[in-house]
Amino acid sequence: MGLQHRLMLVPSLFVALFVSTALARDLSSPSLAEYPRCAVECMITALQGDFCAPSNQTCICADHGFQQNVTSCVSASCTIPEALAAQNASLADCGAPIRDRSQHFVTLITTLSVVAGVFVAIRFGYKLTVSTINLDIDDWLVLAAMLSFIPAPVITVYGTIANGLGRDIWTLTPRQITTVTRLCYILGTLYFAQTVLVKLAIIGFYIRIFPTRETQRLLWGTFIFTSAWGLAFVLVGIFPCTPISYFWNQWDGLHQGKCMDINAILWSHASFSVALDLWMLAVPLWQLRSLQLHWKKKVGVAFMFGVGTFVTVVSMIRFKSLVNFGNSMNKTLGLYNVSVWSTIETTVGIMCACLPTMRAVLVKIFPILTASSTQRSKGNPYSEKRNSLPPMASRMGAQAVATASTDRPTYDEENYVETPGIIFHKTYGVRYSESDEARLVPEKSRDIFGQRN
Repeated sequence: MGLQHRLMLVPSLFVALFVSTALARDLSSPSLAEYPRCAVECMITALQGDFCAPSNQTCICADHGFQQNVTSCVSASCTIPEALAAQNASLADCGAPIRDRSQHFVTLITTLSVVAGVFVAIRFGYKLTVSTINLDIDDWLVLAAMLSFIPAPVITVYGTIANGLGRDIWTLTPRQITTVTRLCYILGTLYFAQTVLVKLAIIGFYIRIFPTRETQRLLWGTFIFTSAWGLAFVLVGIFPCTPISYFWNQWDGLHQGKCMDINAILWSHASFSVALDLWMLAVPLWQLRSLQLHWKKKVGVAFMFGVGTFVTVVSMIRFKSLVNFGNSMNKTLGLYNVSVWSTIETTVGIMCACLPTMRAVLVKIFPILTASSTQRSKGNPYSEKRNSLPPMASRMGAQAVATASTDRPTYDEENYVETPGIIFHKTYGVRYSESDEARLVPEKSRDIFGQRN
């Protein structure tokens, strides 16, 4: 590992090792015992220069020139683990606060994991017990995404956080740094799998509800491309280095191996992910314009699809955190932000994939949500006759029929006088769903937004 990289790993935060009697202490002093010998020698050399007086602790802790001199010496003389140990001890001597953001992440990942699990449980509970619809490919893909996510909170809480994720890297032991990096390797590969499964579940839902040939071809093309994209990144996530163990051992500069450009992998994956999110948002909104729905219901359906924009926004924020992570040598603190936004993106994506079924559940619980947006005309007795079809006919779609009778009065729309005559009734086959919405799919399709035919 080159000198420039070591300089980045030991930033200008390197500060005092000694108080006013520093020069008088020998290397066996209890205070100096915390520092590697190479760092002590660098500090003694720097204190003999013209930067700071040995008795001026404020200068020793804050002088930029002094710190740069020590940093250059330590980078050339010490290994990376030794440099980090010296930095931790010097910051402690100067009273620098210890940063630890891990507990916030524990609360966040626990809450989001439970909520996402509840969404998936409700989805399958509704499909298996209430709806007569068979489980389809999008259901199984959502389940696969949830199952692939389950290890994440366990590994995060009992693995990465327990070993220092969310803390400054110089406060950790070499073993902790290696453990965090190894577990992040596992979580990163799982994340690649989770993102592709969530996207495929949403695309599978679109394939089921948009039946036109052109749209089907477009969606199947998107499905195939997303599958190939996801598989490629999962494989890259498994084999980023040769040997694989070099991924979590390379940080100390003491091991031999070769890795792909990890930052380039993460950035390219995030870029494709955001682009796919935007594409998957555009498809349903474009199709919505041709649906035979009341404008209020179009707004409602558009809002449901539009919730997916939140996932896109989260993906963009995560991309920014990846850029910051790539430019930082404080990896365990930088990985914290990446882990947080990856968790939010995955769990919210799972919840968004379950929204159509959640809407069907709410409609079942609160039937008022299905009230027709068309009000009956005042004073028009035909409004009642128009809605007097048998329940099954109105629910399933009546066949076109014609009836004639002579025992019912005719209706004079202007004067409303009941007179004998022949009434001709014609009933058109208009499909009607439980939510009083026009169907998006033909009869052969199974359901729309998780509802029964």
